[in-house]
Amino acid sequence: MRVPLEWLLEHCDPGLEVAEIESRLTMTGTKVEAIHHHGVWELERFVVGRVLSVEPHPDADRLRVCEVDLGSARPEGPAVIVCGAPNVALGQTVAVALPGAVMPDGTKLKAAKLRGVASEGMILAEDELAIGPGHKGIAVLNELAASGMLPSGVDLAPGAPLAQALPIATEVIELEITPNRPDCLGVYGVARELHAATGAPLAPPPWPQDGDEQGHADAATQDAGEIDGLTVKVDCPDLCSRFTARVFDGVKIAPSPPWLKARLSAAGQRPINNVVDITNYVMLLTGQPLHAFDLDRVVGGTLTVRRASAGERLLTLDGEQRTLDAEMVVIEDAEGPTSLAGVMGGSRSEVQEDTSTVAIEVANWHGPSIHRTSWALGLRSEASSRFEKGLAPEQCMQAQAVATWLMRELCGADPRPGTIDVCEPLPEPAQIRLRSRRVARVLGVPVSPARSQEILRALDFEASPVDGEQPPGAAEPDLDLLVTVPPLRRADVTREADLIEEVARIDGLERLPATLPARRGAYGMLSERQRLRRRAIDALVGRGLYEVLGWTFASPALADKLRLPVDHVLRSGAVALENPLSEEQALLRTTLIGSLLDIAARNRSRGVDDLHLFEVGTVFENARSETGVRERTSIAVLLTGRLQPVTWDAADPPYADFFAVKALLEALADVLRIAVDCQPCSTVPFLHPGRSAKVLATGTQIGWIGELHPEVTNGFELGSDGGGTGRPCAMELDLDLLIELADVEHAYTDLISFPALHRDLAVTLPVQVPAAEAIAVVRGAAGKLLASAEVFDVYTGPQVGEGRRSLALALSFRAPDRTLADEDVEPLRAKILAALTQIGGELRG
Repeated sequence: MRVPLEWLLEHCDPGLEVAEIESRLTMTGTKVEAIHHHGVWELERFVVGRVLSVEPHPDADRLRVCEVDLGSARPEGPAVIVCGAPNVALGQTVAVALPGAVMPDGTKLKAAKLRGVASEGMILAEDELAIGPGHKGIAVLNELAASGMLPSGVDLAPGAPLAQALPIATEVIELEITPNRPDCLGVYGVARELHAATGAPLAPPPWPQDGDEQGHADAATQDAGEIDGLTVKVDCPDLCSRFTARVFDGVKIAPSPPWLKARLSAAGQRPINNVVDITNYVMLLTGQPLHAFDLDRVVGGTLTVRRASAGERLLTLDGEQRTLDAEMVVIEDAEGPTSLAGVMGGSRSEVQEDTSTVAIEVANWHGPSIHRTSWALGLRSEASSRFEKGLAPEQCMQAQAVATWLMRELCGADPRPGTIDVCEPLPEPAQIRLRSRRVARVLGVPVSPARSQEILRALDFEASPVDGEQPPGAAEPDLDLLVTVPPLRRADVTREADLIEEVARIDGLERLPATLPARRGAYGMLSERQRLRRRAIDALVGRGLYEVLGWTFASPALADKLRLPVDHVLRSGAVALENPLSEEQALLRTTLIGSLLDIAARNRSRGVDDLHLFEVGTVFENARSETGVRERTSIAVLLTGRLQPVTWDAADPPYADFFAVKALLEALADVLRIAVDCQPCSTVPFLHPGRSAKVLATGTQIGWIGELHPEVTNGFELGSDGGGTGRPCAMELDLDLLIELADVEHAYTDLISFPALHRDLAVTLPVQVPAAEAIAVVRGAAGKLLASAEVFDVYTGPQVGEGRRSLALALSFRAPDRTLADEDVEPLRAKILAALTQIGGELRG
């Protein structure tokens, strides 16, 4: 929300610089996103001028050469200014920018020659001063003053500062208003916050009661649903808790005065005409949206609030045909819908240049309904953004009062007697007891009841002292407060803790001391699952990997990039979102590899090839049953490029490959104390068919591992074999299964009492026999005395024959109760060789 500083200070002026105002508001919970400058710069360069003569330009039909009296701003005499406005004329009082002036777009004005004639300034139109959209002609100050659109007594003498006549510059505070604070969606609500934060006086509310000296409509003749010329019916009171309307005759449609257009422009609104500008101005001031109907275009003189019919169509003010459904609310006349309730008016009854009778509608709509309508139609407006946060019904008459006064002042309107007010019973104001002892316990520091009362009253709460608890040994009871919640805070403040928060944020959260909770024996600890998860993450971080966080959503195109066939579970099991953020995020991801590849592609496009990444996240699968969507946690790794940085003694470090990522798998298995097994697998479409494997634990598949298929790496522009990133490889495991299978018992084995006996064994095997299978056979044959068996060399060549390879195995034998001798190991060695023979093995001579 954009709040012009000049407008804000009109209601509460703490006498502070804008930076200090920003700090006070932000520290009390009304976050200031930015401070903008709206309008022109170098104000001393903008002055009042009087046109002394107007002559045609000798070389341009549409230009005029004007002689302009600038008074003391140009002691050497009148300035010659070339002007292209069609309405410039002799004797006008005009707004002039001198050379050196900085325009709203940042352009610095210079003296220049226009078609050969020197121009010593610029006669300005509204848009060139950022006080309105007008550019068809210059702003004529004496005409504005004569029509009462300038402040009375303003100095329009040549050379007078223009800023005294027109609001040509202001600072604008951009606020982030949280959904629970719709009371701050109006300038006066923000002024109330500033008043509470600084203690500066707050001006009286800008919505005086009807019938006062400002000449508002007389509410004494109020009728529930009908006044002369207009009838209102509400068929859905659950979606419209209050509908108010007033009728104005003799309305003169005209441009708004400069002060009003300037405020709307600074707040981000486009001035249109006085009636529409009044509705926008009142909305920005009070936070309550309004809508103006041309009553002569309301067929039948009746407005009915009802739910829309499915398929019903409405042409809204933005010129779009909207197709409605039965959950939306419309306001209709005798010919059908004329307004989309709470979102946007319809074009059929909009205020136009010939409008003379206006009905101002101020209503309260059901917030969730307005939010749904706005989302379903893709149509957000200033009105819908306020209604969806939940406004108070009491705001309706406040906005009506301000609008009535402005309609009289700016449109010459004559209000018809009475006000339509179709209203559900207003809720009784809530009363909450604020205990001083409770404030001290929650905040860790006492706040006096008088200070709490001062804060709450500044925020428009009613607070009255009452007797509270009497502490043991105290002569008198504590003093508590009985607090009445104002209507605008009804939905936000519902309990004592909310009141304590109000006191704390205004009294100064930064001043609260650091204290421990009063509860004794309170402590927290990680669950077993959390400890195992952190152990797995630490294992990868300790080996130089970086954790990343990818989108939970995926693009439908990802399946093709991963080469997934139509019937593949990662494709067919994808869950489609009903309300995706975009087409690129229309599915819930079924694998983590997609987000890792996206991140790697983004890094490589910026020159980073060597990536060691992992992610822990949720993946989703359509269970296609009553259980709905199945969720599980996965852990995935992606390696690209070199495994180590280039150094002076390692000019060509190794690149990522299958065995690099397999080492990470074994590291995870070690920290979780799980025995894993890799078996050849060529059924994962995005993995290289000859360099991939499925990962098993206790016979259950828990994931996959391997180098990525060249088509996949090329699709993500990561290169392929021999490229700058080597052979990108990846792994993805079901972390839920890993944790379930993890050995959490801390069992230790004596390693030093008795030494191990080491034997090396070289055997030749068919090349199709995996080394892992050979190791498994060795372990099965050797029994419990075999402490470890590892492959330390592999040889292929003519000495072992075609189709065979030699594996050199390092075997370690150990007994827990004695030192082993050769005669203990030789029988085991014979059993091992016999077992290897069963899979085609031979002892290498």
